[in-house]
Amino acid sequence: MSKLILASGSRTRKRILAKLGVQFQSIAPEIDESPLDRESPAELVRRLSIAKARKAAQFYPEHLIIGSDQVAFLDGEIIGKPRNREHAVQQLLSAAGKSVLLYSGLALLNSASGNLQADALPYRVHMREATQTTVERYIDQDQPFDCCGSLRSEGLGIVLLRKFEGSDPNILLGLPLIRLIDMLQKENFQILWFSPDQSTKLMRPSSIRTQPPDSEIEMPVSDKP
Repeated sequence: MSKLILASGSRTRKRILAKLGVQFQSIAPEIDESPLDRESPAELVRRLSIAKARKAAQFYPEHLIIGSDQVAFLDGEIIGKPRNREHAVQQLLSAAGKSVLLYSGLALLNSASGNLQADALPYRVHMREATQTTVERYIDQDQPFDCCGSLRSEGLGIVLLRKFEGSDPNILLGLPLIRLIDMLQKENFQILWFSPDQSTKLMRPSSIRTQPPDSEIEMPVSDKP
């Protein structure tokens, strides 16, 4: 079975992947995440997911590499992570009472065969109305500066949300797990093992252990100047 690499430094993505009970390592590839001219949100996250996977493949030539990226789309503009506290306040106040469409990109690269699968999946969130005081209190408590749109939905950010619409709640968190399972199955990467004589009982080899979610390997190079 090919070894699994998560090309992301996100703690949230590590926790999501760890739910599958598979062994993996994580790295944090640095790439230029600037959008191209006239690039749609879906095209952007798909391209960046592929770029992260390919960057990691330079150091892991015989692995299955997962790349993922996320942006929000509001009022015709692509929204990423906040630059600072003031920008985070601005992002959340702009979204208050509105519907925000998020896109999570996903790529699975077999660095041995070169086979690449990639997708971009939408997820819509409906925000509650919120005052500046509420938004500032949330930001100071949750510190969502590493989150697209300045919202950590798995944390206190749930207070600012009214409704979700999407096929997989993990899309909102940045790693579309259902779609990833489809991709892994096409690479014959087994997640669940079944006993031959007890098909209803799930079994997993004792030698397989979950990689601690916060494990991270530093990348030796950077694309940044």
